[in-house]
Amino acid sequence: MFILLTGGSGSGKSACAEDYALRLSGGKKRYYIATMQIYDEEGAERVRRHREQRADKGFITIEQPVSVAKALKKMNLSEEKSCTALLECVSNLVANEMFSEDGIRSPEEVRNKVMGDIRRLGENLENLIIVTNNVFEAECDWEDDTREYMSALGEINRELASMADEVAEVVVGIPVWRKKERQ
Repeated sequence: MFILLTGGSGSGKSACAEDYALRLSGGKKRYYIATMQIYDEEGAERVRRHREQRADKGFITIEQPVSVAKALKKMNLSEEKSCTALLECVSNLVANEMFSEDGIRSPEEVRNKVMGDIRRLGENLENLIIVTNNVFEAECDWEDDTREYMSALGEINRELASMADEVAEVVVGIPVWRKKERQ
């Protein structure tokens, strides 16, 4: 099962994703693939809140800010595809892959890298829940680099939605299903 959850900042998509991961995993292992890099106190506080939120839920956390397919090497996949992973979140992952110490990658290069890695995850897991952000609502005169980032994220989000079994936009903690396997 592949579920994609999107929504705005503070919409409750993380809690929703964790709940789905718990339900889908049953008694099997569940992994939390964290992509956020901490640059400041605000980021550290966000990570602290997320860790606290999932503290008693039995997730094994894998910090993987880039190349998320490498998380597979850190999982105990003794039984084929017998675990669930929650990838949080694509918007951080895209930024990490695009903007690095080595320079800025093109949107196409980033899209190919991220989608290739996510496909590898999906091929090796029983369940994959992915969280992404809706950052497209504000109308601003963005810098070129930001527009390229948003272009890459938009293309990736559309491709993920196409691949997913189920897609929901989380609004005030409530998933509004846009695509559902069993309607």
